Amino acid sequence: MSQAVNDPLLLDFPDHFETERLLIRAPREGDAPALTEAVLESLDHLRPWMPWAREAPTVEQYVAIVRRGIARWITREDLWMMLIRKNDGRWIGGSGLHRIDWDVPKFEIGYWVRASEQGRGYITEAVRGITAFAFGTLKAERVEIRCDARNTRSAAVAERCGYTLEGTLRRDSRGIDGSLRDTLVFSLIREDWEQWGDG
Repeated sequence: MSQAVNDPLLLDFPDHFETERLLIRAPREGDAPALTEAVLESLDHLRPWMPWAREAPTVEQYVAIVRRGIARWITREDLWMMLIRKNDGRWIGGSGLHRIDWDVPKFEIGYWVRASEQGRGYITEAVRGITAFAFGTLKAERVEIRCDARNTRSAAVAERCGYTLEGTLRRDSRGIDGSLRDTLVFSLIREDWEQWGDG
């Protein structure tokens, strides 16, 4: 059984790991151009669901965002992760462990895939890998996935990865268009994960 973390800054864990097709790693200096390209390609696809995708980003903006991501990884406040295809280095999308509570410990997985790589199972593969990293390496007790109730593709990823739908937060937040939205809350706890086969 895992225990609360007294000081996350003292935790040592790798900043990268691999799944069958993906290198999943922390942000690094030099990531901004490839990240910007992937986001620009995917803006229309991302805008309905991702508040950060409202405006087209510049490389300069992403230089600052990447540096903040590096800093937050070092301080263990947020574990933003890049999804890169191993065989050719292509930027596939982004994910990570967010809304961290080291006292439990618990995490929330967020994810997006670039538009041209949709439907190839990359996000399901990434979520399975990140879930295993959370429980196996970070000793999580709980991992959540939250998504807009209208985002059926995102919900399907959670279901494929063995997460349980705990409930719906009604009129929980506003979407990009200003309308009120419901949020689905999926979770996996340690006992579930151990039965799931990776524990």
